[in-house]
Amino acid sequence: MGLINKVKFEFAKKYYPYKIKRTAASYKGRVYAGGKSYVTNNTHLGSNVCFNGMSMFGNGIITIGDNFHSGPGCQIITSFHNYEGSYIPYDKTFIDKNVTIGDNVWLGNNVIILGGVTIGEGAIIQAGSVVCMDIPDCAIAGGHPAKAFKYRDKEHYYKLKSERKFH
Repeated sequence: MGLINKVKFEFAKKYYPYKIKRTAASYKGRVYAGGKSYVTNNTHLGSNVCFNGMSMFGNGIITIGDNFHSGPGCQIITSFHNYEGSYIPYDKTFIDKNVTIGDNVWLGNNVIILGGVTIGEGAIIQAGSVVCMDIPDCAIAGGHPAKAFKYRDKEHYYKLKSERKFH
């Protein structure tokens, strides 16, 4: 890594966690940002949250649990144009929907999460997916729209959780 890139990386590792903590409504502990990451002032973060390039938009409440990890290019969008208002294709009002993400969730690169969904504890979302419906606990989901296609070994998952083996 060249000197300029190293300086930029070191700056980003300090700047984005600082900015996230100042902007978020609340956070419980460590926040890491390995790339440009933005939250809203309606965002509540658990402990050991790791963003590697996350953008959040809208006025809905976003709640992210402990030990969350995301790949680069992820987005959470919680406000939508009102297409049933007094103008077409949409009017000047917005519809706000909340997002809840459980503990120990991992998002692959370029995942988009739309308002009104809950992603269950221990879920993994495949890179490039669009999450527009709820994802159950321990599900491995992907696609457009993201759907569960497999599940973690729950016995193994809960054993690691009880031993507090978090990355």
